[in-house]
Amino acid sequence: MPLSKERQATILLIIAALIWGGGFVAQRVAMDYMGPFTFNAVRFGLGGLSLIPVVMIMEKGGISKITLAAGLAAGTVLFAAAALQQWGIMTVGSASKAGFITGLYIVLVPILGMLVGRKTSKYVWIGAAVATIGLYLISAPDGLTAIDIGSIALLAGAFGWAIHILVIDRFVERIKPLGFSVVQCLVCSVFSFGAAFAFEDVQMSQIAAGYLPVLFSAFVSVCIAYTLQIVGQRHVPPGRSAIIFSTESIFGAIGEATLLGTFLDGRGYLGGGFIFAGILISQMQKRLKKVGNKS
Repeated sequence: MPLSKERQATILLIIAALIWGGGFVAQRVAMDYMGPFTFNAVRFGLGGLSLIPVVMIMEKGGISKITLAAGLAAGTVLFAAAALQQWGIMTVGSASKAGFITGLYIVLVPILGMLVGRKTSKYVWIGAAVATIGLYLISAPDGLTAIDIGSIALLAGAFGWAIHILVIDRFVERIKPLGFSVVQCLVCSVFSFGAAFAFEDVQMSQIAAGYLPVLFSAFVSVCIAYTLQIVGQRHVPPGRSAIIFSTESIFGAIGEATLLGTFLDGRGYLGGGFIFAGILISQMQKRLKKVGNKS
């Protein structure tokens, strides 16, 4: 029996989450070679350019005005979110920690959705409280006065990713997904190049030395995974998309332990567990409704 469009889309989103989880490792390794703005500029630039031939083959008629407008909006948000995330990863030096804190954007999606008229259940607020405990455990091992600036940047980036999901949801029914991906990636790349030349010492030798994480991030994390996100969100609502994306923090922790042999301490993993539990709790009402409708 063929899979429904929603199940096919769900599989695509799970693959995207798996790729992004591994991408945290690549992003961590890349910081040994270059600055965060330089890395984002190159990976999003290469990712966007590599999609152009695919757009020309699969999406006839060029990029529409609404696709261009949506890409400009999403690309601007993407620049801010990616810059904060990458700087945070560089500062905390842990893909696992970055993955768990970034995962808080799943809780933030329904909370920020209230600003555009979406209802938010009590489970979201309970989940947010549980996730906040996890954030404290993972980012403040010596008390509130020891919360590191990298964790704050990652949390700010989580707000950016939540906004990014809401922007996509607003336009997803009216855009061509591949053309949208090209525009948002190139917009993010242009802003990142501007910031790189303003604040970093951009060296081609550094980029060449870190070519492996750059290529993975450009062609797999950006080109493939972001396109899977756009296509998948056409048939999966934001709340369910968010809980699928939450698994990227788990994939990131597994990837870092497997590939780099790096582990958090017990308090860090406990905090990650609280964050993941908060994410699941925040989506509980949707799952209860779905079960109720089947009974």
